Amino acid sequence: MMKALAYLEGKWGWALLFAAGLAFPLMAGNDYHLTVMGTAYIFAIATIGLNLITGYTGQFNLAHSGFMAVGAYTVGILTVDHQVPFWIAFALSGVVTTVLGFFIGILSLRLKGHYFSIFTLCVGYIMFLVIEKWESLTHGTVGIIGIPAPSPIGGITFDTPLSLYYLAFFWLVVGLWAMRRIVNSLLGRTFMAIRNSDELAESLGINLMRNKVLAFMLSVFYAGIAGGLYAGYVRFIGPGVAGVEHTFDMTMYMLIGGLGTLLGPLLGALAMPWLTQYLQFLQEYRFLVFGPILVLLVIFVPHGIVGTYLGWRARRAAQAQQPPPQPPQPQPAAVAPMTPAAGGERA
Repeated sequence: MMKALAYLEGKWGWALLFAAGLAFPLMAGNDYHLTVMGTAYIFAIATIGLNLITGYTGQFNLAHSGFMAVGAYTVGILTVDHQVPFWIAFALSGVVTTVLGFFIGILSLRLKGHYFSIFTLCVGYIMFLVIEKWESLTHGTVGIIGIPAPSPIGGITFDTPLSLYYLAFFWLVVGLWAMRRIVNSLLGRTFMAIRNSDELAESLGINLMRNKVLAFMLSVFYAGIAGGLYAGYVRFIGPGVAGVEHTFDMTMYMLIGGLGTLLGPLLGALAMPWLTQYLQFLQEYRFLVFGPILVLLVIFVPHGIVGTYLGWRARRAAQAQQPPPQPPQPQPAAVAPMTPAAGGERA
């Protein structure tokens, strides 16, 4: 496992993952496999956004699926009810969720720790209720049917599972590239300083509220974009998109892969949907199965697969930098002081 992760680190590893994504349709057995993987890519985009506010900034947002639903319903309402072109609606899905995230972030980020998480859990449930009950806007429990597929770009159309797969893959690559630029920049280090200690970050001159709100807005922007893409991908959305279970799924992806890493949430988001597919006979007992697994992971692998590997590599590097132990040097034999013999003459 450690050797495999070592190959995935660095530019060659990302290039290998990129090549695997391009070649996956050649290995897929049918269109259903393409759809499963394309959907996994979309939720991976949302998980990467959740990882920014949770893994890098240290604020556990439980309303993330609600923001994803806002992006999906933005596309659904604009395209179906108002005949807005898909790509304009898709762009607005990110804008609407970011603006909404600004106002909710100002209110919620005044709280810390589990108080913030409880507040966002309530916000997510309110989003679910608004979507379910506001029938004149969201179509209520019926949902929005007949969402058009993404509009053609030049000569490229998106009316087949293969083309939709590559569309989701393209946005995943763009999202990963942008997130890597963010977390490796001064802004990303600012977020990590806030995660490590609010007081220490503030003593260094970091504006806590401004940077927390910015991280929250960037996080929900990813959720909104993922939701808008999801609406065009499945062509139907209902209130279930806003269910908190999707947030728990994305949290599980991060915990399995590794919080605060780029590769970890990606691996978790791509591996777990396939595991779920092969364990569909346990669907009714899903939380009974995955609950103990999560508990064991938190106990024995608290930093996730990638986080554990990074810690192991750091320890090896620290050991390599230590000077080799020196062999013990022989000590000179102690010489007893000379004493005058008994009965000797005095000088």
